[in-house]
Amino acid sequence: MFSPATFTFLDELAANNERSWFAANRERYEALVRAPALAFIAAMAPALAGFAPQYRADPRPTGGSLMRMHRDTRFSRDKRPYKTNVGIQFRHELGTDVHAAAFYMHLANDGCFFAAGCWHPDPGTLTGIRARIADHPLLWFAVRDDPLFTANWTLAGDSLRRPPRGYAADHPAIDDIRRKDFIGMAPLSFAEATAGGLVSLAAQRFAAAMPLLDFLCHEAYRHHT
Repeated sequence: MFSPATFTFLDELAANNERSWFAANRERYEALVRAPALAFIAAMAPALAGFAPQYRADPRPTGGSLMRMHRDTRFSRDKRPYKTNVGIQFRHELGTDVHAAAFYMHLANDGCFFAAGCWHPDPGTLTGIRARIADHPLLWFAVRDDPLFTANWTLAGDSLRRPPRGYAADHPAIDDIRRKDFIGMAPLSFAEATAGGLVSLAAQRFAAAMPLLDFLCHEAYRHHT
């Protein structure tokens, strides 16, 4: 699937991030980046069906699990037109955007990783997740500290400096209640990203994060169950 040539292309794109260069190298992009990404997504579909059937591996070239290479530059001072990473997101079937509960894989020359959870959840979901942690701290700790999860995953993301309104500073789970992101991250080496066992490794990592997703989705999609 992915190969060292994938990362060589991303490196060259970073050094030549302009539309004319990309147009001249589109066939290389198709062969070295998009084709292996879509093959990986298609191969993940049966794996996800086994342990996370609510999550979608959509191999469509556009509008599916492969995130767009084009950057949204409308409100940014950085006008470079292309991302220099490969982003693949397997969203919950009820999710509609990048803030949905999801599994994610990131490939880039400055580092690769797996992620799972809710990144910048909407205010209603965020409020619900915080309340559930506060009301069921032992359940949350069991998920957060499960040895299968902590073997490879670490919680990451932004947090408030102070407790959110209505929460006591001495609540046993206050460090997690202050979170604005509920994301687990697991490392992925370049060797692993370009090896034949990537699908198996991704499935193994994502399965270990499934209890975290289940806890978060209790609030994210509770009105749809």
